[in-house]
Amino acid sequence: MRTDSRLSRMLHVLLHMAREDRPITSEQIATMLGTNAAVVRRTMAGLRKAGYVQSEKGHNGGWRIACDLNQVTLLDIHNAVGGPRIFAIGTDRENPDCSVEQLVNEAISDAMRQAEALLIGRLGEVTLAELASQFDKIATGRGYHFPH
Repeated sequence: MRTDSRLSRMLHVLLHMAREDRPITSEQIATMLGTNAAVVRRTMAGLRKAGYVQSEKGHNGGWRIACDLNQVTLLDIHNAVGGPRIFAIGTDRENPDCSVEQLVNEAISDAMRQAEALLIGRLGEVTLAELASQFDKIATGRGYHFPH
């Protein structure tokens, strides 16, 4: 089963953007992600609408961070990119006649609600600033020097 990677891909992009003094073009982002610029623009549009990035047209244009990384959580980004349901596991039939299947559906649905609440809660606790700080520590430890 194919997974939806919009959240991880956009977090990747946003952390790179946070380290740049200049805008990054859709083409540069597309190269980074191994996709095409139209897909990038479509996905970034949700981030722009939420106020997390802004786009500049023309020569030297592109995308740049437009938010305080301390105020934006992973859950915010998930919501902005139109992330799918957290889990794809489900039941066979929503309203089965069989009592056994009803019991199974109830058990699975309850477990999924609890797991989803836990994951959403955690995504809502982690800010982009925390990820950026962790990245800085890793990069500095490896001797990487940022452009600014």
